[in-house]
Amino acid sequence: MTTTDHRDHRPLDDRPLDDRPLDDHSLQEFGYRQELHRSLGRYASFAAGFSFISVLTTVFQFFAFGYSFGGPVFFWAWPAVLTGQLMVAACFAELAARYPISGAIYQWSSRLSTPAFGWFAGWIMVIGQVVVVAAAALALQMVLPALWSGFQLIGHDPSPVSADGAANAAVLGMVLLALTTLVNLVDNRLMSAVNRIGVTAEIIGAALIVVLLLTHAKRSPGITFHTGPATQSGLFGALLVGSFTAAYVMIGFDSAGEMSEETHRPRRTAPRTMITALGAAGLLGGLVVLGGLLAAPSLTDGHLAVDGLSYVLTSSLGDGVGRVLLADVVVAIAVATLAIQTAACRMLFSMARDGQLPFARKLARVNPRTGMPGAPAVVVGVLAAALLLLNFASPDAFLAIGTTCIVMLYLAYAMVTGPLLLRRLRGEFTATGTDETGAPLFSLGRWGIPVNALALLYGLVMTVNLAWPRAAVYDPAGGHWYFRWFTVLFLGVTVALGAAHRAYRARTTAIEPETAEPVPA
Repeated sequence: MTTTDHRDHRPLDDRPLDDRPLDDHSLQEFGYRQELHRSLGRYASFAAGFSFISVLTTVFQFFAFGYSFGGPVFFWAWPAVLTGQLMVAACFAELAARYPISGAIYQWSSRLSTPAFGWFAGWIMVIGQVVVVAAAALALQMVLPALWSGFQLIGHDPSPVSADGAANAAVLGMVLLALTTLVNLVDNRLMSAVNRIGVTAEIIGAALIVVLLLTHAKRSPGITFHTGPATQSGLFGALLVGSFTAAYVMIGFDSAGEMSEETHRPRRTAPRTMITALGAAGLLGGLVVLGGLLAAPSLTDGHLAVDGLSYVLTSSLGDGVGRVLLADVVVAIAVATLAIQTAACRMLFSMARDGQLPFARKLARVNPRTGMPGAPAVVVGVLAAALLLLNFASPDAFLAIGTTCIVMLYLAYAMVTGPLLLRRLRGEFTATGTDETGAPLFSLGRWGIPVNALALLYGLVMTVNLAWPRAAVYDPAGGHWYFRWFTVLFLGVTVALGAAHRAYRARTTAIEPETAEPVPA
């Protein structure tokens, strides 16, 4: 007798439960069949989250920005953001243990609230992930021309805020997107292997950078209590804008949950690797930022606010050592782009599997040989490449793209922590249940409500802070009001397109009753 998927009526695996791998059981519980190949162990799950965060990619990409607005004091935004994100990750860890399904944000929000609310959470998340892919690919411009001038294919000025640098960044980014799309089409074992090797190289490289920078320190940690000469908005304003760097770095830890359907023992593995990935990245990234401030040849000559950590490595550690470490950063950027694209593919696949997207049948198709959904990889790669074209229009597009993706992910996160808090307050979210080993599921216990409330508050405050249309941040040269409002406009267009799709779908297909699925006790 064949079991039927309650969402799209496709046949499930009809083997008796006793004859199927233990990891298959959790998917059947939710009405899905096992199509993605389960090949990821604990380290691969950790690598999925760590590589999305990618300390070296994002710190090198946004260090100069944070320093230019806040000076050395911007370092203190780092532990504040890490604390906030750890609270969010703790809430997500509870959900990863209870819902080990691809498309985590979409699945969690749908089950905690209503299918319509969850759909918008998933829609905002996947569009945000596509933008993150584009922003990550742009990071090559911060490193490759510093590694070898031959990588500056367009013009002569490698600065990403120059017309030459912005255009060159788009070209390099498109080449990288072509490679990551290819890897996402081949096999999930290759994708996992590239991820693990890249993460290992990144961790070793980051640790080496920290040691070398701290041993070449020219000043004491007390410098972090000083604001920069360009700071005009006071200490609080400097920290608010300086927090952009940390906020951009510490996202994507939920990727361990996104890969749950490809992870062995996901109820036990994903929650722990999610928190571990964020904690490790937060610690390493904070030390890299601190080391850069202490080892910089000068804090006032203007280089640190333009060239960032690439300038520190090549100037303080010597050209040879600096270039070796920059090569490691290139690996980190490539692996980060791959991991982010993979996470976006799983979100598209999960929503399409439920028939919730245009061309759902094609987007939900999994190659039985590779265990990979191929169409989502192509869609994400093409859309991200299209976004890179904005860099040809103006250098300011770099920051607009980067900030937009952070805001969208933060908002999507809040669309999970918000409904989760309501469930807790109603007493509808319990801590019972066991994982695949028979151990209790990950739970915050009595700390659930206060941690969840603070996580939601932090997420909402940071969303507003990041999206605030500061002219000095988004339109420093003036004359481009649309960059100042780019995040708000992009989010508005995203929601409008989503609403239009749902309205069209409502007229052409029968909509399921929008009732929340109860959280398992």
